[in-house]
Amino acid sequence: MTGSEETPSFRLAYVPGVTPAKWARIWNERLPDIPLTLHQVTAAEAPELLRAGDADAGFVRLPVDRTFFSAIPLYSETTVVVVPKDHVITAAEEVTVADLADEVLFHPLDDVLDWDAPPGEPAFERPATTEDAVELVAAGVGLLVVPQSLARLHHRRDLTYRPLTDAPQSTVALSWPEEATTELVEDFIGIVRGRTVNSTRGRQAAQPSQSAQAAQGSQDKPKRAQKPAAGKATPAGRTARARATGAKSAKSAKPAKRGKPRRRS
Repeated sequence: MTGSEETPSFRLAYVPGVTPAKWARIWNERLPDIPLTLHQVTAAEAPELLRAGDADAGFVRLPVDRTFFSAIPLYSETTVVVVPKDHVITAAEEVTVADLADEVLFHPLDDVLDWDAPPGEPAFERPATTEDAVELVAAGVGLLVVPQSLARLHHRRDLTYRPLTDAPQSTVALSWPEEATTELVEDFIGIVRGRTVNSTRGRQAAQPSQSAQAAQGSQDKPKRAQKPAAGKATPAGRTARARATGAKSAKSAKPAKRGKPRRRS
């Protein structure tokens, strides 16, 4: 972590397939004096980077060591199978693991899916990376199962993908060392969770000045009721007096005498 004598900053790691731009933009709007630096690392490297203190927090793929890390699961991705555009699988809207039983499936060394046993026929070798496996799929020698974000990241015009309905899914989470939960980490958690800038769990808002507090205090004090000056009637008094006067006038008024009817000739 940075020392007190250094300029504060926030270092955020993220794995391929995660796009942190939205959260980074909100950070820069709310905390413009604290720079945020982004570090893209592989899914395998991310926990070690955080453990070594070379990043303050990171978007990782679960699972992580919960005895050392705190983690907030954010979303689980759709799993897809990457195939050439002219492959027979493209005739279906979605497929199952059973549909891949006779296909050669690449299982790269950086695979992020937790398979009990990968489906299909094993390839002649395990590619080092997902990107290498995509190149082999484009060569027409096998297929690849990955989270949808990785299929989009390594998109090629000659390839497409279909959802694999019953495959394991990869969950993306925000993670950080539990013992290094700093104010800046709390700030970033608030941003990811969608808290407003005035949230009580985020960074405290600036306190108002003493003059502003005094002005607010004077507004909050109840105003004393003012007594009417002697000889002057209040609006309520005038109304009551008018009603009383009207009632007396009504009692004192005598009914008008009716004249005698004239005889008809």
